Amino acid sequence: MPPTPSLCRARGWWLLLWLVVFAAGAGCGPPANPEKLREDVLKADPGFSEVLAKRDEQANRIALMERELDLKRSQVERQITQLRSGLKAATVQVNEKIDKIRLLVKPDQDRVALAFNMAIQERRAKQAQPPSLSKSISQLRKTLSAANAAWSADERAKMERDLQERLKEAERLDHELDGLAQHIQLLKTKRILLHL
Repeated sequence: MPPTPSLCRARGWWLLLWLVVFAAGAGCGPPANPEKLREDVLKADPGFSEVLAKRDEQANRIALMERELDLKRSQVERQITQLRSGLKAATVQVNEKIDKIRLLVKPDQDRVALAFNMAIQERRAKQAQPPSLSKSISQLRKTLSAANAAWSADERAKMERDLQERLKEAERLDHELDGLAQHIQLLKTKRILLHL
């Protein structure tokens, strides 16, 4: 004979009530007192005391290790703080020394920079001379090539001496400009080395 609907409803309520009571007792409520739980378990199984003793020993060792780690962490953090402040002070001190050493090189840097600027100005002044010099050489050559019959041998010889003197002057000037270019390059290299 099949159960009646009222009987099914009654069984459902009992089942629901049983599940609620079971869930409340299975950890859904507030945590139980560990000492009370220990006493209850040891009353039921006295041999379980060895297992609990091992667990207690392990818990004590773990707690000791955690305290040691906390102590070590605080010591290391203090050392890190000290090292950082020491590094900061050392950085300031070294930067001051570096600045003093750089000041010792400053006069040499200034002297080389002055020599470099003077050499540049001298080269500019000498470079301004060749146009007028080459113009006068060109005019003397044209005059000599015209070979005017009205000129005496002395006048012609004087013009050739003037031409030779100006050619020598132009050669000397070219030589000086080459020397200045080398000197300027050397001074540039010195400036670079003094600023490294």
